Amino acid sequence: MPVVTVQMYTGRTSQQKRALVRAITDAMVKHAGAKPDNLHVILQEVPKENWALAGVMGDERTD
Repeated sequence: MPVVTVQMYTGRTSQQKRALVRAITDAMVKHAGAKPDNLHVILQEVPKENWALAGVMGDERTD
């Protein structure tokens, strides 16, 4: 049972998340031989203030 976990900032719409899950599923089937019925995709949404890159919090980044 393959598991794909995606960690990303909060803020995507349900429609965007559905499209992302579909694209990940399709890619795993095509490139990794996964069976769709056994594939788990977990979306973990993290608020920007709880994520840092290079010592700068996400809600303070300008890029």
